[in-house]
Amino acid sequence: MLQTSGMIGFGLGLSPTFGAASDGGTDLPVRSRMVDAIDGRFHVIEQGEGPAVLFCHGFPDTAEIWRSQMRAVAEAGYRAVAFDMRGYGRSHAPSDPDLYTSLHIVGDLVGVLDALSIDTAVIVGHDWGADHAQRAALMRPDRFRAIASLSIPFAPRGEIDQWQALRDQGLGDTYYAFNLMKSDAEARFAKAAQSIPSILYWLSASPEPAQRWDPADPELHMLRPAPTAVPDWAEPTYVHHTIETFRRTGFRGGLNYYRALPRTFDLMPAYKDAVIRQPALYIWGAADGLCRLFHPETPSLAELREAQPNLVRQVRLEHVGHWVQHEAAERVNAALTDFLSDL
Repeated sequence: MLQTSGMIGFGLGLSPTFGAASDGGTDLPVRSRMVDAIDGRFHVIEQGEGPAVLFCHGFPDTAEIWRSQMRAVAEAGYRAVAFDMRGYGRSHAPSDPDLYTSLHIVGDLVGVLDALSIDTAVIVGHDWGADHAQRAALMRPDRFRAIASLSIPFAPRGEIDQWQALRDQGLGDTYYAFNLMKSDAEARFAKAAQSIPSILYWLSASPEPAQRWDPADPELHMLRPAPTAVPDWAEPTYVHHTIETFRRTGFRGGLNYYRALPRTFDLMPAYKDAVIRQPALYIWGAADGLCRLFHPETPSLAELREAQPNLVRQVRLEHVGHWVQHEAAERVNAALTDFLSDL
């Protein structure tokens, strides 16, 4: 069952220029809906008509991060769909971390498709959205026919969960995620007017290289005061929307994704060493601290295809950090629409 709040254009307090297409583009309206999925209600935005492309955001964000990509995909003849993931924005937000496993999130993705009467979709994910998009492609290849991962490469389930693997590498006291899993994390993030600009700035390529966020160096953490309220690559209206959203919701839902990862590992032994076989695309920023940790050198296609045999292409974006959708919007949009056209 879905409820429609009507055509909103570039609503939610955002200016008509947010996510604007290049000159000559068609001004396609954006539709906002609340849909009833399997476990709860989710806020969905859509643009365009045609084969579906489902966008999944990460931490700390909302569906609004995808406006530029949605417009580009819609103008290319697709139905672009993004939604506030579980725990974010206007969507279902249980407090229990055990309700944020990949099985729950993939259930949300399938439930949103069902609510919108979409049989299959190409799935696009960034950050935690990429991680769960990958599990969705793995678990439900009947519903997700291709995948694009932004900023997170796919790694099959191994013998131990990712957090334990990092501890075994000696990063138990330094890797950023362990700090985000602590009980006081919500309080440290709570002042959204400070924390959101800090996260956007330090994770991007804007700072000098020696000052950028390093996920394995607590001194270069993401909550350092930012020198600017809005990085020069970010739309002020997007930053304002994100701040106001987290002022209202808090950060518990987003932080629960970190806390739930060991539980996801425990629930997925059947997928040990399983690979993603759908056509795939990997896009990443060369200045992204996470990507530098995952693969200090640029991986070869052969290496990436060990986990995704049908990986079509990887796109390394120079002078771009973690927020590829904004820092390199035109290059990301071109890579996505090229990928879609070749399917």
